[in-house]
Amino acid sequence: MSESPFIEIDHVTFGYDSRRTILNDVSLQFARGKVTAVLGGSGCGKTTLLRLIGGVHAPNSGRVVFDGEVVDAGNKTQLFRLRRRLGMLFQFGALFTDLSVFDNVAFPLREMTDLPEALIRDIVLMKLHAVGLRGAAGLRISEVSGGMARRIALARAIALDPELIMYDEPFAGLDLVSMGVTAKLIRTLTDVTGTTTLLISHDVPQCMAISDWVVLLATGGRIVAQGTPAELMASTEPEVRQFVRGEPDGPVKFHYPAPPVAVDFGLEASR
Repeated sequence: MSESPFIEIDHVTFGYDSRRTILNDVSLQFARGKVTAVLGGSGCGKTTLLRLIGGVHAPNSGRVVFDGEVVDAGNKTQLFRLRRRLGMLFQFGALFTDLSVFDNVAFPLREMTDLPEALIRDIVLMKLHAVGLRGAAGLRISEVSGGMARRIALARAIALDPELIMYDEPFAGLDLVSMGVTAKLIRTLTDVTGTTTLLISHDVPQCMAISDWVVLLATGGRIVAQGTPAELMASTEPEVRQFVRGEPDGPVKFHYPAPPVAVDFGLEASR
C-alpha cells in the first residue's frame, strides 16, 4: 500500500447503540489513485465505513483521516470543505425523480459552485458523454432503465471532479451487460483521472477484475483478510475461501444471530 494513504481508518470502533458493534477496532488504508474494494456480507459494516469517512457519524473510538486531516463529524465547516472533494454513488442511485437527467447531473454544480450556466451545461454534457448518456440529457428519470439510472448517478458523482469517489453497491440490480459497463467505467475513471476509488460491494467477480486492493470484512466488523485480488482468490483460509467462491457451507453463517427456534416459538414451555 501507499506510504501516504489518501484515507486512513485508524483503530476505529463504531456501533449505532451499545448493544451491537458494527466495526470493531478496524484499521485500513486506501491508497491514492487506486481502486480498493471492501467486500463482505450484509450487515458487516461496509456502508457504515462510508458514512464514517463522509463524517455522517463519528467513531466511538479511533479516528478517520482524510488526506492527512482528522475528520470531525461535529465540524460543519470542515465537513463541507472535505465533502467538496468527494463524490458518492449511492446504492440505489438517489436521483431526483422530478428532475431531468441533465438537471440531476447539474445539481451539485449549481449547489456547490458559482459557475455560469453555459459552463455548467458543457460540464454536464461532458460527464454524461463519459458514461455514454449524452443523448439522454433531456429525458426524465422515469424514462430511463435501471442501468442507465446507475450511470446517471455516476455522472453526477463525478460532476465536481472529486479526488475520492465512494461507490456503495454499484452493481446491485444490474444485468450482466450493465454490470460490465459500470465496472469498466469505474476502472477507466480511476486510471484516467487519478481518483482514489473506494468500492463497497459483495460482487466478487467484478471487484476482483477491477480492484488493486481488496479488503474482506465479516459480521462483527472485523477484517478477515486483505491483499491483492490474486492473493485473496488463492487464499486457503476457510472464511476467505467460502466468501470468494460463494460456497454455502463454511464458517460464514446464513442466519443472523438469534435465540434457539424453540425459545422464540415457545416450544420449550410446552414440553
